[in-house]
Amino acid sequence: MPARGYVYGFSSYLIWGLFPLYWPLLAPASAWETLAHRITWSLLFLAILNTVRNDWNKIGAVLKNRRQFGLLTGASILITINWGLYIWAVFNDHVIDASLGYFMNPIINIAFGVVLFREKLRKMQWFAIAIAAGGVISLVISTGQIPWVALILGCSFGSYGMLKKLANVDAVESLTVETLILVPFAVSYLVYLFFTNQIALGHHGVSQTTFTLLAGVVTAIPLLLFGAAAVRIPYSAMGIMQYVTPTMQFLCGYFITHEPMTSGRWVGFGFVWIALAVYSVDAITHHIRFAQSEE
Repeated sequence: MPARGYVYGFSSYLIWGLFPLYWPLLAPASAWETLAHRITWSLLFLAILNTVRNDWNKIGAVLKNRRQFGLLTGASILITINWGLYIWAVFNDHVIDASLGYFMNPIINIAFGVVLFREKLRKMQWFAIAIAAGGVISLVISTGQIPWVALILGCSFGSYGMLKKLANVDAVESLTVETLILVPFAVSYLVYLFFTNQIALGHHGVSQTTFTLLAGVVTAIPLLLFGAAAVRIPYSAMGIMQYVTPTMQFLCGYFITHEPMTSGRWVGFGFVWIALAVYSVDAITHHIRFAQSEE
């Protein structure tokens, strides 16, 4: 049902928006150890879920399907890049930079449509891209550096969503395959940390250990919700709802971790927010006109 898809999508973005408050609870684990725990404990959670659902035969079918397996392999690489950089950003006081990447994601999706699928854009879509580009240029001028955290996060997550859409695999099966691809690398890294006495798990109290072990559940739930939404509702709708995540992240970075916002950064963000407003108005207007023409 489409209505259920909207609930799934909104819920996934809301949970992701609160992640800047969760990952610091795993300290003093490094960003890379945290990433490895996310992947490893996600597989345990998914194994239990698939056993309850009796879905292992379906997962085997996906693994044998070259097209779907190839797309999900690409998706697993992209989400690893996205997760790793995002956790690093949270641990290094770049939450606001990370929020910018997710604010830019809908505009990046439009650009991908032009470059990869030769889609023709409406005038307002071109206008939105131009304004967003102005925001990036403004940030480069004011800070003296390219907002690489935002650009990599936005591009990697946008690409991840498109590959998931193309694969068209059930959310649980898709995430299970992605995790199966990644877990050998994650476990190998954790084993290395253990034998070199660098692992934080189990050495910093019950609460830190508990939060670390729950990383798999915390990771899997929003991804499952996102995957369930991606195959039920239009990708453009996912783009609009995606604003929930960066809004929550920005508020966390500004009001809770007190990251600085210079006048130059406000201007750059302002350009991006205006671009999103233009994009949203155009998308809603186009959807209404299309619906009316179908009646």
